Amino acid sequence: MASKDPGGFLQQLRQIAGRMSSGPRGSGLGVKLLIGAGALAYGVKESMYTVEGGQRAIIFNRIGGMELNTVLSEGLHFRMPWFQYPIIYDIRARPRKISSLTGSKDLQMVNIGLRVLSRPVASNLPFLYQHLGTDYDERVLPSIVNEVLKSVVAKFNASQLITQRAQVSLLIRRELIERAKDFNIILDDVAITELSFSREYTAAVEAKQVAQQEAQRAQFYVEKAKQDQKQKIIQAEGEAQAAKMLGEAVSKNPGYLKLRRIRAAQNIAKTVASSQNKVYLNADSLVLNLQDDSFNKLSLGK
Repeated sequence: MASKDPGGFLQQLRQIAGRMSSGPRGSGLGVKLLIGAGALAYGVKESMYTVEGGQRAIIFNRIGGMELNTVLSEGLHFRMPWFQYPIIYDIRARPRKISSLTGSKDLQMVNIGLRVLSRPVASNLPFLYQHLGTDYDERVLPSIVNEVLKSVVAKFNASQLITQRAQVSLLIRRELIERAKDFNIILDDVAITELSFSREYTAAVEAKQVAQQEAQRAQFYVEKAKQDQKQKIIQAEGEAQAAKMLGEAVSKNPGYLKLRRIRAAQNIAKTVASSQNKVYLNADSLVLNLQDDSFNKLSLGK
């Protein structure tokens, strides 16, 4: 911002001229010309100012006050020294994080944090300066963010704040943007960055989750026992059916028992033959004597 008091510089130049006028007359004229050139250069310098990229300037006039219809864009501009001075605003979006402790619909305390990107409405900068000054975000954002957060969070239960987070964020964004328009502030983005509950509620949620897991585990064991019981029933029914079929087969054809005896004898003979030790056994007790008359006369009734 350009200097608001060029009179001090001119007074210093007059003092220097007074001290040097006591010298030779020629030197006094040169000093006056030098002072005049310095005053002219100072006036030209003070009459120019630059608005950088991403900034806007408004003009305050010491006689007429704020020029409400003047908003200057980027570039080089001129002013009347001492009578006018520019006020520079940065209109780029600036991030700000605001936290609020509020209550939910079911009376649970919730600590919620928001990150907002805000910038002023460039066309209304004179009005913004008159009512809020250059620190408009410090004056406005904390109050309206807390107001909107308390009104929105009170519409949801604590569990809904987690399960319906996208809907909560959208509602907060919508209401906060509308509220900021009343103060000539644009919010480019509103996002929930933090959502936490009290220790008591967190412990209760964890206990509830553990209880649900235990209930699901118990239900699994019950279902497993039912399935095991059905399996045993089916297995028993199958074994009974097999025994019934075996009995019917034997009753219809006694030769089935002879066939089973022959296979048993084959298995025993194979086991004994593969052994490295010499074994002497009674053939009758091991069902190996297939030439016995009792084998030929074997029937179901005998």
